[in-house]
Amino acid sequence: MEHRDPAVVSRFDTRSSRPCEFCREFDPQFPERRPLDQMVATTRKAIASAHLTEDGYVRHRMLELRRITSRAPLTAA
Repeated sequence: MEHRDPAVVSRFDTRSSRPCEFCREFDPQFPERRPLDQMVATTRKAIASAHLTEDGYVRHRMLELRRITSRAPLTAA
């Protein structure tokens, strides 16, 4: 789990977390996720490594990658 922030790995207290705004906006299955998979640390931005669980991290990264690959390619002109 080297991609995870050590401060986040040890924090599973939902009182110090909030739902990820990025995932909430771009993931149509967000409401069906387990509650802990929706949460990010309050002290961090809504980025993948701020997620409290590995599954939350992976789903966030998949959304980011999907957005990158769906953009129109840049053309040199």
